[in-house]
Amino acid sequence: MALPLFQPVETPRSPDHIGEVVETSSTEFLAQCLSQDQLSFPSMPAFGSWVTAQEETSGNQIYGVVYHATTSPIDSIHRARALGLSLTELRQQQPQIFAMLKTEFRVAILGFQPMGQSPASPSPVYQYTPPCPPPVHQAVYRCSPAAVIAFTDQVEFLRTLLSLAQAPVDSLVAAVIRQCYQSRHLDRTWLVQTCRHLSLLLKDDYDRLRSILGQIHS
Repeated sequence: MALPLFQPVETPRSPDHIGEVVETSSTEFLAQCLSQDQLSFPSMPAFGSWVTAQEETSGNQIYGVVYHATTSPIDSIHRARALGLSLTELRQQQPQIFAMLKTEFRVAILGFQPMGQSPASPSPVYQYTPPCPPPVHQAVYRCSPAAVIAFTDQVEFLRTLLSLAQAPVDSLVAAVIRQCYQSRHLDRTWLVQTCRHLSLLLKDDYDRLRSILGQIHS
C-alpha cells in the first residue's frame, strides 16, 4: 500500500502549555486544562498562579491570575459519584473515567504587553484591561518566573485584584503576592514596597489589610 506523501509530525507540547481558552470576556477568561497522555486527571493550576495567552490580532500578550478552578463531568447529565477506588484501581477498572471529566480554571486579566519591536527594546507592560482578551481556542501557558518578575516590577495590578467581585479577593491577593515573592527569590525589598502600596489602597479598611498581611506572612 502506498504511503501518503505527507505525514504530520506531532510536536511535543511544552510543559508550560496547560490549557486552552473556551470562554472569554473583556476582563477574564475560562480555560480548560489539556488532557494528559497517561490515565490521570489534568493538573489543576494553583490558586493565584500567573498564566498568559496571546491575542493574535494585535499580538498583545495577556497576563492574569487563576482565581477559581473546578473538575466536573464533561456533560450536565451525568454526575461523578464516589466509587471507593484508589487512582491505581480506577486506571485498572474504570479507565473511561478520565475521559469523562474536565478541569477548568478562571483567570482574572491584570494587564498586557504589546508585541516587542526587538529583543533589545522590549515592549512596556500595561497593568490595565487590554483592548481585546485572548480569543477562544487560544493556548494558555504557565508564566515563567522571569515573566512574573517583569510584570510585577510595578504593582498597580493590586488595585484590579481588590476590585474583583467574583473571587475570594483577600485570599487571592495574598496568594498572588506570595507567588511573586517566591518567583523573585524572596526579594524582601519588593515585598515591603508591595505591602506598603497595599496599605495605601486599604488605608480605610485596617481589618481587611491585617487579614491579607496575615495570609502573606503565614
